[in-house]
Amino acid sequence: MTIRRVAAAVAAALLLAACTGANGPEKRTNPESSGEWTHVRPGSAGFKPGALRALDRQMRAANSSCVAVIRDGKVAHESYFRGDDDETPRPAYSITKSFTSMLVGMAADQGDLSLDDKASKYITKWRGTPSEDVTIRDLLSNTSGRHWDATTDYREMALTVPDKTTFAIKLGQDEPPGKVWHYNNSAIQTLQKVLEKATGMEPADYGQKHLFDPLGMRQTRWETDEAGNSMTFSGIVTTCLDVARFGLLMLHDGEWNGRQIVPSDFVEEATGGASSRLNAAYGLLWWVNDKGPVLGAVTALGGGEQPAATRLAPHAPDDAFWAIGAFQQILAVVPSEDIVAVRMGGAPDDPGSVTPDTFTGDVVDALR
Repeated sequence: MTIRRVAAAVAAALLLAACTGANGPEKRTNPESSGEWTHVRPGSAGFKPGALRALDRQMRAANSSCVAVIRDGKVAHESYFRGDDDETPRPAYSITKSFTSMLVGMAADQGDLSLDDKASKYITKWRGTPSEDVTIRDLLSNTSGRHWDATTDYREMALTVPDKTTFAIKLGQDEPPGKVWHYNNSAIQTLQKVLEKATGMEPADYGQKHLFDPLGMRQTRWETDEAGNSMTFSGIVTTCLDVARFGLLMLHDGEWNGRQIVPSDFVEEATGGASSRLNAAYGLLWWVNDKGPVLGAVTALGGGEQPAATRLAPHAPDDAFWAIGAFQQILAVVPSEDIVAVRMGGAPDDPGSVTPDTFTGDVVDALR
């Protein structure tokens, strides 16, 4: 484990010891896959109710559809806006990438693939080309060197072409793997072919069977393009509380009610720190809070590069990590505070009003 995860684990252990006394440690709390969430008052979960009401006002003003705050596996706060409720599905956009990451981790655990496999083992059209040596890990870390420009990635692949996988596979190779970092939707879409060939299942079906069903994500679906390919870069439609289930899985190192859904070592590798020196804010299709150069995504973070020796979210704990989608869809996981928080909705009129930093910082600041 990384140093920050060890510190978080020690803090959590001390907290449990203080709370459980002679009865021994408490078991991790997750909603049952076939059951409902346990709701508690904000104060009993350690939050200042007035601070969460203020968060609601901010979220309503920022064009949000829902916000949910989970602590110790229980719903401490949830609110809905714009006529939505807890069963209203919304596009998760690039939060989907983080689901794709976990599918790869599960497939690796089953021996269907290895992160260090060349992707050309599964994408035969790359054999004998400059893309032959691109690995699955390169695709997960956004360091593949596959062709990227904003028009191709966001207009053509994401919005226009009917067969997104074929289009993405046919793009060229700009740089050798490991040399540049780009938030490359097209490169991530090629993981559809990798997963399909490795597992023998369409990723949407694999995710339904091995992730959505075990977690009880009953309001979630994974959409496909016109050619029937799962959109591994941005295809999930879901709700705040279903996303929170996914967050709890990650908070608990891939375990769900005693069953290891995703290998804990893969969860740690994906979310425990930066996957390359090129971007301190990126793990394996997850955003992290390491210190160093921070590169952003055009739609998720506003693009650009922050100075070295900073963090993606300076006002959030160092161990926080995120799944982030366009128009500020945010799943925040804070292990040191046992918090999962979700915001979904439309684009804020002021993009700076809802960011991983402000949203996560406000939730943590709402603690007593």
